Amino acid sequence: MNKQQLAAKIWESANQMRSKIEANEYKDYILGFIFYKYLCDKVERFAKQEGYTAEDIANLSEEDSESVEYFKENLGFFISYDNLFSTWIKVGKDFDVSNVRDAMSAFNRLIHDNHKKLFDGIFTTLETGLSKLGENAASQTKAISSLIHLIKDIPMNSKQDYDVLGFIYEYLISMFAATAGKKAGEFYTPHEVSVLMSEIIAESLKDKKEIQIYDPTSGSGSLLINIGASVAKHMDDENNIRYYAQELKQNTYNLTRMNLVMRGIIPSNIVTRNADTLEEDWPYFDESDPTGTYNPLYICNCFKSSIFSKMG
Repeated sequence: MNKQQLAAKIWESANQMRSKIEANEYKDYILGFIFYKYLCDKVERFAKQEGYTAEDIANLSEEDSESVEYFKENLGFFISYDNLFSTWIKVGKDFDVSNVRDAMSAFNRLIHDNHKKLFDGIFTTLETGLSKLGENAASQTKAISSLIHLIKDIPMNSKQDYDVLGFIYEYLISMFAATAGKKAGEFYTPHEVSVLMSEIIAESLKDKKEIQIYDPTSGSGSLLINIGASVAKHMDDENNIRYYAQELKQNTYNLTRMNLVMRGIIPSNIVTRNADTLEEDWPYFDESDPTGTYNPLYICNCFKSSIFSKMG
């Protein structure tokens, strides 16, 4: 299934859910589950790389404190076997909405202290909205089961040639906007414009050894990702690119974090804030050292405004 077919299937599923939930809210559930699947797949890949057998993985639990700490030190979080996305698929008819609630609660408990800011509350929108998917546990379970089977085959190794969350987000937003009679441009930067801006920015920064990029209205995070990809082509080490993002809406802020993590960017290079840029612009210093020196950032949103104004 290619990305266009996947997006079309998700849109069809969103239409089927209209009696339970507003179509525009549906994207938050889909994207949240996609990100959770990504984290689960990452846990399983890491375990296999470290020599864990299938039996060892099946025995991963919170009670195994040594493994918990080892995974947290290396990944920034821990997910037990019972809470893995693949386990949800395996249990079949025994899957229940309570499995999701338990998994979200456990994830929040098992984040490494150094990664709290990056991951803390990242599934809040998904957690608080589960009750909207049905009037009772049985109907919620049925709706969620359909969702997880819809996305179970999406590649999650960060090596696919497209931004999974960004593409689906933009596709759904454009469809929602069309059905609501609004301009899609009010919600996101079209992919073609984003790529053009990224190449322009990259050309002006190609001699830099280290790059810092800031988007004050980060949305899905796709513009940051595109700029990073364009700049990386001119650099020896893409880990010398640091990403700063600020976003007002909580659910969109969560999406920014999900998207940056899913692209394989190292956590220490992701700095995000949930705030209103019009009221509180980014503090140009290291937040852990408020007395530190001015820290210049390459602000990508000025390019966004300039190009849109020229486009009329």
